[in-house]
Parts: sequence; C-alpha cells; structure tokens
Amino acid sequence: MKRVHLLPGILIIMAFVFVFIVSGCGDNGANSSPEVYTVAFYSDRDGNTEIYIINTDGTNETRLTNNSTDDKFPVFSPDGSQVAFESNRDGNGEIYIMNIDGSAQTNLSNTAADEYLRGFSPDGSKILITRNISGTDFDTFIIDGTDEIVLSNSTSVDISGVFSPDGSKVAFQSSRDGDVEIFIVDADGSNETQLTYNTFVEGNCVFSPDGSRIAFYSNRDGNNEIYIMDADGSDQTRLTDNSGDDYAPVFSPDGSRIAFYSNRDGNNEIYTMDADGSDQTRLTNNSASDRYPLFSPDGLKIFFRSDRDGNAEIYMMDVDGSHQKNITNNSADDLGFNILN
Repeated sequence: MKRVHLLPGILIIMAFVFVFIVSGCGDNGANSSPEVYTVAFYSDRDGNTEIYIINTDGTNETRLTNNSTDDKFPVFSPDGSQVAFESNRDGNGEIYIMNIDGSAQTNLSNTAADEYLRGFSPDGSKILITRNISGTDFDTFIIDGTDEIVLSNSTSVDISGVFSPDGSKVAFQSSRDGDVEIFIVDADGSNETQLTYNTFVEGNCVFSPDGSRIAFYSNRDGNNEIYIMDADGSDQTRLTDNSGDDYAPVFSPDGSRIAFYSNRDGNNEIYTMDADGSDQTRLTNNSASDRYPLFSPDGLKIFFRSDRDGNAEIYMMDVDGSHQKNITNNSADDLGFNILN
C-alpha cells in the first residue's frame, strides 16, 4: 500500500485512478506459532518484479514466479492454499492464480484489457477485479476462471472494490458523478446503491469484520481524513481531525481498532485508534515514510511498509508499536504484501 479538493478535468480523475490502482493482506511456510506468520510480497531484487513468500522469522523465503515480465500484488486465498496475483507476462495486466508453492500458475482472466486484483471472496471461490475497458472506463467484475459477473458497467472510473465479510456485497469507488464516491452492490450485480454524496473524493473503503460499517477516507473537509459509516451509508462520522492527511484505514480482526497512516507530524507514520476515533496513537516515529498498515489475522501484530532503510521493506511490530523489525532486508524494493490467514 497520496491524495484535497477535487478539481475538474479528466487529468485529475486519472491521477486518482493511478493512486487507487497502485493504492491498496509448517508446510509451505505456514507455522503454528502465533509469533510467526507467512508473508507474500513482490520484489524487483532480481531485475523485474516477482512474487515471493517468507516467514516472519526469516525462514523459508521462496521465489514463486520466475519470468522476464512483472508479477505483482499477491493475495492469499482464505484457506491459504493458493496465491492470486497480477502479471503482464502475456502482454497486458491479467489475473493469475497459483498454488502456494508456485506450481500450477494459471491465467484466470485472459482478456485484452488490463486488469487489477482486488481480492478473494470470503469463501475463496471467486476473485474481485477491476478491468480497464478503454481509456478512462474502468469497471468492476467478479471472476472464477470460467464465468464472470459484471458489478459495475458505467463509462466512468469504477475501481478499488472490496467484498463484505459474508461475501454478499461489494463496495467500490466510482467517478461517475464527476468526483469519486462510494457505492455498494450485491455480489450478483443487483441493487447498486450510492452511499456518499458530495463534490470531493472518498477512497480506501473497507468493511468492519462484522460487515455493519465501512471505514474510508474523504477530503470533504479540506484534507484527507478517516470517516466511518453504516454499511447502508447512514451515520457518516469523521474519526480524525487534523491539518495533515490520513489514509488507508484497516480494522483489527475484532473490529475494535483501526490502523491507518498519517502525515500529520510531517511525514507518513502508522497510527491506530479505537473504532469510534478515540485513543489515536502514533506507533512509528522516524524521518522516513511508514505506510499501508495491515493487522495480522490474530490481531497481535501490525505489518507495514517502510522506507527507513533507504528503500521499501516490509516491517512488523506489536500492536502497541513495540518490537519493530524488518521482515525483508535487501537493496531492492519489497512491496504489495499480504499475510496468510
């Protein structure tokens, strides 16, 4: 895992498209210890971007893809047996899936359009993607390698979707009314509903673990702040209030805390707060940029990306900010990480 009042014009919309697309979880590396997790990421350490996995104790680092093109943004399936990712090995960006050991790499989408991975359905049977139909026309689809469901079909930018925890709905962002708003739709493509209405930008939407609420950022008050609302769009509440910019909210597994990153103190750092906005706590403190927090599945750790060593590396810390350590450590950039459930 970068955004102020929206100005008119297609160049501005496309700038936000870029941010959203490039902005955004034992055997074969699994371990029983709660202190050891398996992380998938992509790295350009071998000259182009490839998919890797590593245990957080430094063991079992494995390169899963190996070709002359770019493979990016790995996401574990809910059962941990497979990894989905983006690849341009066929000449355009497409969605692939492979076993967790790198075998059986399969193109799931196989179209002429560029496609961007959003995530698995909670049951692991389907994958949510964004497809660039043409120019500034981006739509949201659900695919399974055989069939696909069209969730949005406008001539605008519909991007950055996320499944609800029960898989019944998908929230996404759209520029169809001239700015960027949050919409929700049933997973069969029916009952599309607009949740936010203003002339600014709303992004990074994420469901609470129980599916009842959606956290997001908005610049409706002049700078980017974290908001929360009920899943039907009601009770929209501002959680952060400062002169800096706050981005990328993520819920803890129990829904009680939200992690995010903010430049309120001069550069990007990781913060947490209660889900009602109270107890905002800075967890990282250095002159580099720390971004894209993600809770471990058990809620005991927070993973994040840091440039503190001069390049992008993946770090882990306790939820109170203690015991910060780098999981990856080399001269290349390690990006786009996801945590095995």
